[in-house]
Amino acid sequence: MAQRYDARGNIYIVVAPEALRRQGIDVPDQAELAAKTRQAWSLAAIEACCAWAPGTQPAGSKEHRSDGLLVGPFQSAPPFDLLIVNTDGTLAERSGNGLTIFSQALSDQQLLPENQACELRVHHDKTDTPSPGQTWVKSAQVEGVQGFWLNLGRPGFGPAAVSAQGVETAIFNGRELSHVQPLSALNAAWSHSQFARVGNPHCVTLVQRAEDLPSNEQMREPTLGEGLMRIAYAMPTGAGRPCPAGINLQWAMHLADQHIAARVFERGEGPTASSGTSASAVACAAWRVGWVAAGEVKVTMPGGTAPILLEEEKGELSRVSLFGTARMID
Repeated sequence: MAQRYDARGNIYIVVAPEALRRQGIDVPDQAELAAKTRQAWSLAAIEACCAWAPGTQPAGSKEHRSDGLLVGPFQSAPPFDLLIVNTDGTLAERSGNGLTIFSQALSDQQLLPENQACELRVHHDKTDTPSPGQTWVKSAQVEGVQGFWLNLGRPGFGPAAVSAQGVETAIFNGRELSHVQPLSALNAAWSHSQFARVGNPHCVTLVQRAEDLPSNEQMREPTLGEGLMRIAYAMPTGAGRPCPAGINLQWAMHLADQHIAARVFERGEGPTASSGTSASAVACAAWRVGWVAAGEVKVTMPGGTAPILLEEEKGELSRVSLFGTARMID
């Protein structure tokens, strides 16, 4: 049975592989093989689980009733394997809100261990980063709110971390960042970007003024939206420039002490209310240019505020963790 969950406005549907097979969708019973063969079944799974029923799509809503599909678990005990399927049928290496939702679904099924960390393994078909990607999750409370801490590991920085090609160097707050020409061609204020890998590849563009943070409505307008799609999406949907495998785009502005505002345009999805790994990448980029210090950082997106914990060792970030909550909807 498929269940729909919300985490800070990011909506995913969780479905077990055997439930898809009962619908005639031939998903292998091993996550590694399912990732390798996803072109044979992923779009059918999206259509079966994420399409609006005729006459039910609310006015102004997205084409699909979720931001993607979480296929799993493939086991009845930890560690748990899963696949994160974007609505275009491609696989994501990681999703912070998606893994928060998956953790809540495991908890609802009484599969998540209590008072100990549990390993989640995301399988994908990208060639520039290992599969499966590992994330450790543990139940926790933050300011009286029950949720989960996701240990996302050590972030990577720079063009090489995301396999970016043909980018120039730019200096921001004394730090060497990147100038992504297709971005600055859309808006001259988008000239200083920090590439970061937090499981997924990210390009965080740092801006000084609130008016340079694009709204989700602006990013859905044809001229800007098509330009961002060419940058964010891999070929053939986009141009795969500067990253052939695609790149998640974020914009960040310093709001206050340990507080950053952000916007998100995801590869394979477009503008979204929030993204956990995007919020983590934004916090890491803000740390690198001196906007925030190690410790807890708040990243506010249209869908809500994500608490991020940055841990530093010998002047480098050693670990980034994301706190999240999720709830079943419908």
